[in-house]
Amino acid sequence: MTDFPVPLAPRTLREPTQPVSAKAPGYWRTVAAVNAAFTWLLAAAVAVTLVLTPDGWWTVVGWVAVGVLVVSPVPALTVAPGIRYRVHRWDVTDIAVHVRHGWLTRTDEIVPLSRVQTVDSVQGPLMRLFGLRTVTVQTASSAGTVQIDCLDDEVAHATVAKLVTITAATPGDAT
Repeated sequence: MTDFPVPLAPRTLREPTQPVSAKAPGYWRTVAAVNAAFTWLLAAAVAVTLVLTPDGWWTVVGWVAVGVLVVSPVPALTVAPGIRYRVHRWDVTDIAVHVRHGWLTRTDEIVPLSRVQTVDSVQGPLMRLFGLRTVTVQTASSAGTVQIDCLDDEVAHATVAKLVTITAATPGDAT
């Protein structure tokens, strides 16, 4: 008689339910505004150059470029932050970190906690102004990094503590 291993009961991974901070859309708009300012400055420089140089084949291409530079930041300033806020969800369970993000392309990233090597939190100057922090969970794999963006400071600290506690108690070699 051959002994077959008894299959383990499947563990289900639920959809991520935790939203990012309510301050995240304001932060994303501010980042988009800074980027838009540089883009519009470049558009102005191109427009001034076109006005000051004689007409040629490049004039039409230059004005099209100015139009693209003026219009391209508008979605990131208007609709993208709201969509990102509605889509960006995260969750930490006893088996994995699950993050969903994206406003054009939706991405689900799942990292098993048995593979976690480091847990970091990062807060740049602008994030500090908003009271936000990003938690990064890394594995040995080059594709194994997951970021939970725009968490309130307190939530980020609690999440890091929870991840460290769970991963320390999770059997596995983290490779």
